[in-house]
Amino acid sequence: MSELHEEIAEFRKRRENEQSSARQMAALFLSAGIEISQALEAPAAERGRIVLRIERLLERERLRGARRHWTYDLNRHIALKQARDHLRATLD
Repeated sequence: MSELHEEIAEFRKRRENEQSSARQMAALFLSAGIEISQALEAPAAERGRIVLRIERLLERERLRGARRHWTYDLNRHIALKQARDHLRATLD
């Protein structure tokens, strides 16, 4: 019985990771035209430039949220931050 609970927990964790990855891919591609798979395979210098670009996009999104602009999207903001953090981790 405990094996079944472990498998269920693993399945849920894997599904959660896949959903997070899909959100990051969609947000990055729609807002910046960046494919995260290509960004991860890029040389470190190029990844650094991509991280800077994402940081600029995050700042713009943050400002939209602060001004309560109608185009602000919290999900896009979260996905951009997660993508930035993921790419930053590969630089270290």
